[in-house]
Amino acid sequence: MKRHLTVLLALLTGLLVVAAPAHAGPAAGTVAVTASGSAPQQVLSPTPYMGWNTYYALGGDPTEAEVKSIADFLVSSGLRDAGYQYVWIDGNWAAPTPRSSAGDLVANPDQFPNGLKPLVDYIHAKGLKAGIYTDAGPYIPGKCGLGSHGYYQRDADQFAAWEFDAVKVDYLCGIAADLDPKTVYTEFAQALRNNASGRPMIFNLCNPVTSPDWGNYPEEQQSTYSWTYAPAIAQSWRTYTDVGFVGEIKFKDVLRNYDANARHPEAAGPGHFNDPDYLGPELGMTDEEFRTQMTLWSVAAAPLLIGSDVRKLSQTSLGILADPDVLAINQDTAGIQAVRVGPAGTTETWVKRLANGDRAVMLLNRGDSPTTLTTKASSVGLSGDRFTLKNAWTNQVTESAGTISAAVPAHGAALFRVGPATGKPGVPHVVAGLPQVTQVGGDAVPAGAAPLVAGGDQARVEVTVRNDGAQPVFAPQVELTVPAGWTARPLGKAPKLLRSNHSATFAFTVTLPATAAPGSTALTGKTSYKVIGKGRLRQETATAVVVAPAAPDGDVVLSHHKWISATSGWMSPTVDLSVGGSSPISMLGQVHPTGIGVASPSAVRYYLGDKCSRLTATVGIDDAVRNVGPDGGTSTFQVIGDGRVLFDSGVLTRDDTRQADIDLTGVRVLDLVVGDGGDGGYNDRANWAGLNATC
Repeated sequence: MKRHLTVLLALLTGLLVVAAPAHAGPAAGTVAVTASGSAPQQVLSPTPYMGWNTYYALGGDPTEAEVKSIADFLVSSGLRDAGYQYVWIDGNWAAPTPRSSAGDLVANPDQFPNGLKPLVDYIHAKGLKAGIYTDAGPYIPGKCGLGSHGYYQRDADQFAAWEFDAVKVDYLCGIAADLDPKTVYTEFAQALRNNASGRPMIFNLCNPVTSPDWGNYPEEQQSTYSWTYAPAIAQSWRTYTDVGFVGEIKFKDVLRNYDANARHPEAAGPGHFNDPDYLGPELGMTDEEFRTQMTLWSVAAAPLLIGSDVRKLSQTSLGILADPDVLAINQDTAGIQAVRVGPAGTTETWVKRLANGDRAVMLLNRGDSPTTLTTKASSVGLSGDRFTLKNAWTNQVTESAGTISAAVPAHGAALFRVGPATGKPGVPHVVAGLPQVTQVGGDAVPAGAAPLVAGGDQARVEVTVRNDGAQPVFAPQVELTVPAGWTARPLGKAPKLLRSNHSATFAFTVTLPATAAPGSTALTGKTSYKVIGKGRLRQETATAVVVAPAAPDGDVVLSHHKWISATSGWMSPTVDLSVGGSSPISMLGQVHPTGIGVASPSAVRYYLGDKCSRLTATVGIDDAVRNVGPDGGTSTFQVIGDGRVLFDSGVLTRDDTRQADIDLTGVRVLDLVVGDGGDGGYNDRANWAGLNATC
C-alpha cells in the first residue's frame, strides 16, 4: 500500500519520470538519450500505436482479399486519418508446414496466393503500416502452428525484407516448450533490432496464455510478470490474458484486463506501453460498454488496436473510435498511464496527468444502475478555485469551483479534461442526473440493482440536479418523459435557485399499465435552468429500464421460463445442457435432464413478482471438466432474492454437489449467481440442475 501511494503521488505531481529504453528504434523527430550519454536512439512509438488486427474479427484464417478490404476501409472511413495506421496480420497466416526446405517462413498459398510482400506493398500504398505475427517458441506439429525459436535472426531478417513495420510475438509454443519468457523475448528483441535491412519494427510482446486464469504457472512465466523486463526490450507488452474469444468480447473481461493492466503504471512511458489487448466494438458489448472500454484504454495510454471487422461497424462505433478529444488523451505526449484515486469499488476515480499539466479524469461506474459520481480537483493534483472541464465525449465545456462530477450510466464512464480556468466566468458545471428508479410498489430498490419494473407497477423515479459552478443557477426544472400509456406525476415543488455546491432532487410517481410490453425501454429526464448572461440551458439524460416478462405460474421448470438477463464467464448460458451445448448436464456421473449450464462468473435473473413459494435445485461442477485436466473447477453458488442471499453453497469442487431447497415467499426478483471460487474461473463449468419452482 505504501509503495502504491508513493507511485500515485509521483504520477499526479509529475515527479516520476519513466525513461524510454535505450535500445528503442526510430520514429520521426523523437530520440531518447542513454544513461551513459552514448549516441541517442530514436523511439519507435512515442505515443501508443493505433491500428487494426485480424484475430477477433477474422478468426484463424485471414486472407489477402480480406486484409486488402480492411485496409481500403480504414482509408475510406477516416480511421487511418484518425490515427489507426497499423494493419496487423495475426496467427494462422503460415502454410501448414510453415518453413521451406531452406528454413524460410512461407505464407499459406490458399490465403495469400501472392505471398506477403505484395500485400505489405498494398498496405503501404494506402498510407498504412503492416504488422505480422509469430511465436517465441518452436513450431510443434499438432500443438502450435508457427514458431520462430531457433530462427530468430532469420525470421527478423525475413520480416524486415518483407518490409513489415511491427511484429507481435506470442508464447503458445514458448510455454509448450517450457522456455523462459525473459530469455527468449530478449533474444528476439535483439534479432529485431539487428535485422539485416536495418528496418525499424515495433515489438509487441504477447504471453497471455500464462495468465493466472489459465493455470498455476511460475510467476516469472506469467503475463503479469512481463512488466519487470519488457519495457527495456519492447514497445508494448500484454499484461493479462486475451480480452475475449474470436467474435466475443464481454464487458466483464474488459474490466478484468484493465485492472490487471493498471497494476504497474510506472512501467509505461513514451515509447513503451502496457497493453491490455484489443478494442471490441460490437463483439458482445453495448455501445455504452464499448464507449467505456475506449475511455479505459485511452486513460491507460494503451495501444489502440481494433479487434472487430471495421467494415461492419455502425456509425456510432466508428464515431467512438475516432473521437478526437478521447484520442488526444490516449496520444498525449507525456505517455503517462492513469492511476486510481481513492479506493477500488463499484464506482471509481482515475486520473492521468497530461503533458501541459492538465488532468484527464475518468469517473467509472462498474455497477448495474446509473449514479452521479464526484471527485475534487485537489484530489487529482490540481490547485486553485476555478477549473475548466471539457467533457471528452460530448465536447461540452463548463466551469467548476473545484468539484468534478458527472451522471454516469450503468457500465459507463465519464471523461473530462480538467485545467485551470482563466478570464471571464464560464458556463457553470451543472450535472443533470440520470433518471433513477428508487422504489417499486413501495419497496426500495436494492442499491446498485438494474432498474426493473412490470406491468401494473407503480414506481418512484428521481432525478438529482447538482450545481458545481461558482455561481447559482435559477429556476431549475425537470420533466420526465415516459413510454406511451405510462404516466409520470411530479412530487413536490421545484426550488427557485440552486446555489453553488448544492443539489436538488426531483421525484416522480410513474405508473405502468397492466399491459406494458416486456423488454427494454427508456425514461428520459429533460432538465433546464437559467444562467445569468446565458439564458435557459438544457440537458437531456436517459436511463434504460427493463419491463419484466410475466411471472411463472404453477409448478414450473424455471430454466424453461423466460429469464430477464443471463451472463456466463465464457460463451452463453445454455438451457438443459452444459455450457457450450455439447453435452448434457452431468455431475458425479448423474445426468440431469433440466437446468442451466454456465461458466463462472455468471448471473441469471428471473422475475417472480411475489408469485412463487419454493425452489429446489442441485448445484455443482459439470463432469465435462474431468476431460480437460485437474486444475480449477471450483465455484460458488448463491440464490439471491431482492438483494437478500437465500442460499449459499460455499466453494464446491468437481467432487461435490449441493441440494438447495429455498423459500421464495415475497420474492419479486430472483438472481442465480455463480462465482469462481477464487481460482480465476479456470475450468469452472457450473450447473444449476432441476430448478423446479412452485408458483
